[in-house]
Amino acid sequence: MRADELHPDLAAAVAEIESLGLPAWNDLSVAAARRLEDDLFSGPPEPPVAEVRDLAFDGPHGEVPVRVYRPESAAGTSEDATPSRALVHLHGGGWTLGTLDSVDGICRELSDRADAVVVSVDYRLAPEHPFPVAVDEAAAAVEWVAATTAALGVDPERIGVSGTSAGGALAVAAALRAREFGDLPEPAGQFLLYPIAGHDFETDSYRKNADGPLLTRDDMRWFYDRYLRSPVDAANPYAVPLEAADLGDLPPATVVTAGFDPLRDDGVALAERFEREGTPVEHRHYPAMAHGFCSLADRVDAGEAALEAVAGDVRDRL
Repeated sequence: MRADELHPDLAAAVAEIESLGLPAWNDLSVAAARRLEDDLFSGPPEPPVAEVRDLAFDGPHGEVPVRVYRPESAAGTSEDATPSRALVHLHGGGWTLGTLDSVDGICRELSDRADAVVVSVDYRLAPEHPFPVAVDEAAAAVEWVAATTAALGVDPERIGVSGTSAGGALAVAAALRAREFGDLPEPAGQFLLYPIAGHDFETDSYRKNADGPLLTRDDMRWFYDRYLRSPVDAANPYAVPLEAADLGDLPPATVVTAGFDPLRDDGVALAERFEREGTPVEHRHYPAMAHGFCSLADRVDAGEAALEAVAGDVRDRL
C-alpha cells in the first residue's frame, strides 16, 4: 500500500457507503440530514456495558439530556466503592447533526475500553441554536458531572472531556472556558478525535480531500454556515480553537488525526500548538485513514487500534 492510498479496509467500507447513493450533507435540508445521520450511525447496542441510563440536567438554555454509560468495573456503585474515572463526551455532526443514539456505539467503546463512566451530552444543535449555545452546554455538562460525582460514582479529580469532530471543538472550548474564567471545573484531560479546529478552507488537507471521503469541504462550509451567527464568530476561539491567542496551560490532550481528512491540517496544527505553548499532548496520526474512521472500528483495524490507544490515554491520565 502506498503512502498516498486509502487503506484497503477503509476503502471497502467507503465503497459500501457510497454504493447506497446517499446525497451529500450540504445537498439536504437540516431535517433530512439529521434523519440520514441517525439512520447511518445508530446501530445495535454494542459492546455491552454494565448499565446505560438516560438522565437530564438543567442547563443555561434549558434541560440537557445525557446518557450515562457505566462499565462493568463500576456496576452497582455504592457510597463505599472506589469512584470511577469519567468522560464527558460531545458528539460530532458539525454542530448541526447528531443524537444520543447515533453516538451510542463509540460511547460504549470508550466506556468499556477506558473503564470509565461516559456521560454523552445531547447538546442543542444549530441552526436553531447557533454558537455559543453548544459551548455553553458543553461547559455546563462538565460542571454538572463534577457536581454530581457522588450519585454518578465518579472521582471529581478524574473527569475528562472527549469529542469527535465538532465535539472535539466543543471539548477544547470547555477547557478554554475553565482556564479563562476559573469558575468552572477544569477537565483532567481532553481526548480529541479528528477535531474541527480551524476555519481556513484552503489548507493543503482541505484542498487535497475536498471531495472526501466521508467529509467534504462543502460539508464543512455548510456546517459552519449554520453554526456561526456571523463571520465575526469565526474569530472567536470558543468557536474556532486555533483562533485562541494561547493554547498553553490546558489539560493534557490526545489529538487523533487522519491523512485523508479535510480537517487533518487543523488537527495537526492544534497538536503542534499544544506542544509549543505548554499543554502536554499525544498526537496520534493515521495516514491511511479518513474522517470518522473510529466509527468503523468493526471493519477497519486502524479504527480499532485508535480506539484502544485513546482508551489507554484515558486510563493513564485519569
